[in-house]
Amino acid sequence: MEIQIGVAKVNKYASGESGDTLEVIERPNGGLSVVLADGQRSGKSAKRISTMVVRKVISLLAEGVRDGAAARAASDYLFTHRSGKVQSTLNILSIDLETRTLVVTRNNPAPVLLAVGSEIRMLDEESVPVGIYRDTRPVITQLDLEEGLYVATYSDGLPFAGERSNQAMDVPAAFKRLIAAGKEPQKMANDLMAEAQTLENGRPGDDISVVVMGVVPSGEDQVRRMWVRLPL
Repeated sequence: MEIQIGVAKVNKYASGESGDTLEVIERPNGGLSVVLADGQRSGKSAKRISTMVVRKVISLLAEGVRDGAAARAASDYLFTHRSGKVQSTLNILSIDLETRTLVVTRNNPAPVLLAVGSEIRMLDEESVPVGIYRDTRPVITQLDLEEGLYVATYSDGLPFAGERSNQAMDVPAAFKRLIAAGKEPQKMANDLMAEAQTLENGRPGDDISVVVMGVVPSGEDQVRRMWVRLPL
């Protein structure tokens, strides 16, 4: 088996900077973590908030701190520095090779979508953003790694796409179609973004970030590869 991660990200229309921050880090005991935060509001102020949260989480994960503890520390850090007056959603998707599990950590009212084979689940237990209260706890789900396991997380710009024209995007339905079509994670992320862009007529009303992680059959070699495209 191998892990594939697909990412698609776009700024709010006419905004010079995205309020979403996304980073990928290699875990010290094996595996990878993807950290996505969406700061309150948009533009530079939101970017400062989401960057603060992601950097705190990344630094702790790099030291071997568990995902849940890293999320709680990031929330306390934001609460302390902004006096509980600003918030950020936070999602961490981790492939932990020490335990051979997928760990999903949520501080986000929006659900995380999970597929095992043809079965689609929504991880939608009540969850609150970080930074509002002291000692905010994340919702954590841990699953054994198996081929055909896919997970998708996103910022709130995705489900709100099309809302201004009363045709808000049905993200779970779109994810289910892509799973049924057998598409790879990057293609899934691209297609979800393309559908959102179409609903928004190419002018997103909010920052949109999409992450899809999948456990797929192993490739022909053991070379690790990463592909990044950053429009300027």
